[in-house]
Amino acid sequence: MKITPGKLAGMKAVSTDKGTIAAAAMDQRGSLKKALGAAKGTDATDAMMQEFKAIVTEVLTPHASAILLDPQWGIEPSKARSSNAGLLLAYEESGYDNTRPGRLPDLLPHWSVRRLKAAGADCVKVLIYYTPYDSSAVNEEKHSFIERIGDECRSNDIPFFLEFVGYDHEGGDEKGAVFAAKKPDVVSGSMAEFSKDRYGVDVMKVEIPVNMKFVDGTSSFQGESVYTKSEALDFYRKTADVAEKPFIYLSAGVSNSEFTESLYLATESGVHFSGVLCGRATWKDGIPIYAERGGDAFRDWLKTEGVKNIGNVNDALRGAASWFDAYGVEA
Repeated sequence: MKITPGKLAGMKAVSTDKGTIAAAAMDQRGSLKKALGAAKGTDATDAMMQEFKAIVTEVLTPHASAILLDPQWGIEPSKARSSNAGLLLAYEESGYDNTRPGRLPDLLPHWSVRRLKAAGADCVKVLIYYTPYDSSAVNEEKHSFIERIGDECRSNDIPFFLEFVGYDHEGGDEKGAVFAAKKPDVVSGSMAEFSKDRYGVDVMKVEIPVNMKFVDGTSSFQGESVYTKSEALDFYRKTADVAEKPFIYLSAGVSNSEFTESLYLATESGVHFSGVLCGRATWKDGIPIYAERGGDAFRDWLKTEGVKNIGNVNDALRGAASWFDAYGVEA
């Protein structure tokens, strides 16, 4: 695959010298506002959102190749990042349209790829909820949505990171055992679909293909077996086999120990993943500290526990593979 000069520059800006992506994620909006408000006992203000994001950016980016932020509360905090860290900006609205079936996405109304790039973005990220098993009407709407964004990123010569999060279109519990059994097929079907050139995706941000809480033989196992460790390793391989674009793993809000164990499992499976975009697994345990004791106490916590958490993730990335080969780039 060939890559244009602008996309290459953006990719290098968010990567390590070895061509892996060790990025922190701080683009949470609705979920973060809810969590801060619950911990504080009052509604989270814009100032609180900006301060929280700025402190995370300041403390964690010296240990990351990039930071993912949102343009709603993240433009000022992005200025606090370390000089070694590139910037990804989110383009989608937080959450999804709940007035129609299918968890349909939308874009931030006052932003465009051109404006995100002008605001300093090295790469653009979009999240959608997706399952190959939803109705053709729902998925065709999502497919055309992503095609439009891919074309917009092409015309502005900036990398497009697509994050897709699976769900049960029949309304089941996505944290339960029944969906855990379906998850590998949901992940692999999504990776196969969005590998197609028509979408213009440069990097896929994907879920771990198994729910670690149901993998017998791991430290994350919680007693109900859906897969053996050997079966889980096979699911890593089967999902990676369909990918025709570089992919990185997302942490999906699990604990730091669970996410790092899932990365070691990815390495053991031999798949060529190119890194991570990791958010809550590094900083979410500091939310009560920020809410109860303020920004300075949260900063102190991040400098110890947060840095330890991101260090654990970075250690687990030693098995990650460069995206250079996929785009014919010299190291």
